[in-house]
Amino acid sequence: MATQNYNPRPRIGVLALQGDFEAHLKVLAELGADGRAVRLPEHLAELDGIIIPGGESTTIGKLMVVYGLHEILQKKIQEGIPIWGTCAGLILLSKETDNALAGQPLLASMDIHVRRNAFGSQRESFETDLSVPVLGEAPFHAFFIRGPSIEWVGPGVEVLATLDDETIVAVREGTLLGTAFHPEVAQTNGQRDPRFHHYFLRIVESVKG
Repeated sequence: MATQNYNPRPRIGVLALQGDFEAHLKVLAELGADGRAVRLPEHLAELDGIIIPGGESTTIGKLMVVYGLHEILQKKIQEGIPIWGTCAGLILLSKETDNALAGQPLLASMDIHVRRNAFGSQRESFETDLSVPVLGEAPFHAFFIRGPSIEWVGPGVEVLATLDDETIVAVREGTLLGTAFHPEVAQTNGQRDPRFHHYFLRIVESVKG
């Protein structure tokens, strides 16, 4: 896949408390963005966008509280900074979730209702081609690893992709983006497919304007 460089380099923070944050940082570097690992409140300063990666949503949520990131992230969302949640990150962005563990902190910002581990355990992980019109005509090969599903969306939420059975797996609401799968490991014809990261960086650029 051809890459596209962004100039000046957008500063994208990737929440690095737990989960698949390193893969996101690698994709951002390949695209010419300035990816930064976020572990402490001071790491959220002067960012143009934020990615909340996959992992274990309860663990990430509780660590956000422990490290003082939860309220600051909510404030960033209110200020309109673009934020993308993948898999566990999607759960954390949602206003409502089924079958959450007790004490699950949520950023509760995206008008969606999700179900954790909707496709089963790690052994039931799967991959499939998705039609994602905002990314172009070519299908996007998506990996679902203990992924959530989006049960319903509010009137201001745009559905970007569904499975063949109409299960919603990618959404956008303003500057918020959510995917139930792991775009950071997507490949097409043996090459990394960075189109979802391109799409998020375009959202970031539109806000920087």
